[in-house]
Amino acid sequence: MTDVSVIVSFYNKFDYLKLVLAGFEIQSNKKFELIIADDGSEEKVVKEIESFASDYPFRIKHIWQEDNGFRKNKILNQAILVSESEYLIFIDGDCVPHSHFVEGHIEYKSSGIALTGRRVNLSQRITNILTPQKIKDRFLEKNFHLLIEDGLFGNSFDVEKGLYFRNKFLRDWFNKKPRGLLGCNFSLHKKDILAINGFDERYEAPSIGEDSDVQFRLELNGVKIKSLNHIAVQYHLYHKLQERPQKNLTLFENVKKDKTFFTSFGIQKP
Repeated sequence: MTDVSVIVSFYNKFDYLKLVLAGFEIQSNKKFELIIADDGSEEKVVKEIESFASDYPFRIKHIWQEDNGFRKNKILNQAILVSESEYLIFIDGDCVPHSHFVEGHIEYKSSGIALTGRRVNLSQRITNILTPQKIKDRFLEKNFHLLIEDGLFGNSFDVEKGLYFRNKFLRDWFNKKPRGLLGCNFSLHKKDILAINGFDERYEAPSIGEDSDVQFRLELNGVKIKSLNHIAVQYHLYHKLQERPQKNLTLFENVKKDKTFFTSFGIQKP
C-alpha cells in the first residue's frame, strides 16, 4: 500500500495537467498513487492521458464521468472509493505542487485532523512561461524573486504564501491561528471523510461545496482543521475566475441550519 493517495480534480486543460504532474515528479516523497478525477473531459484529452500515464515514476489512475455540467464533488467521491491508501491529499488540476508538498502533508498527518495548505496565484504572464521541464528544474522555487516582482508590478497575488519554511519555529509561528480549509490543498484520513459521507453532490458549481461545506461537516464530527501555511505550498496557474452562483450559498446556509455532519447526498445514497 502507498503512503498516500493524491486526488487531482481535472477537466480538459491538458497543458495545465502536464505542469501539475511535472511537479509531482520531483516530490521529495514519491510513495504515493495519483488519481486523476476527471469531470467529463473530451475524448481526445482522455486518450492523451491514457497514452502518457505509464511515463511517470508513480502510479496514475484515471477515472472519468460523462460531462453533464460541473459535478466535481461527484467525481471526487468516486476517487475516494478507488483510492488504495488510508490517507488522502486533494489538489486541483491547475495547481502545481512545491517539491515538498506531499512530504509536508504526510509529516503532519494525524487522526481526527484535516490539514490545509495555501497557494500562490500566478499571473497569466508567469503561467505562460512555464513548461514541464521548468517545473522539474524547480523554476518557481529557485526564482521566487520573480514572483515577488510580479506581485508588486504584475498580476500575481498571495505571493508571500509561496515561501517554504523548514525551520520548526517559523512553521509554528505562522500556523498559530487556524485558517479555512482550501479545497485545492487539503488532506485527511480516509476514514474521516467517509464518516461524513464524502462531498455533497448537490453543489453543482465552483466554491463552497468542496471546502467550506466539507470543513463545516468535518468540524461538526469532531475533526479539527490544522494550517500548513508555508509548509504545503502550491502555485495556482492563471485562469479567469469562474462564476460563484447564489445557489451554492443558499445550499450551504441550509446545511448550517440542519447541523448534520453526514450528508445524504454523498458517497452512500439513501
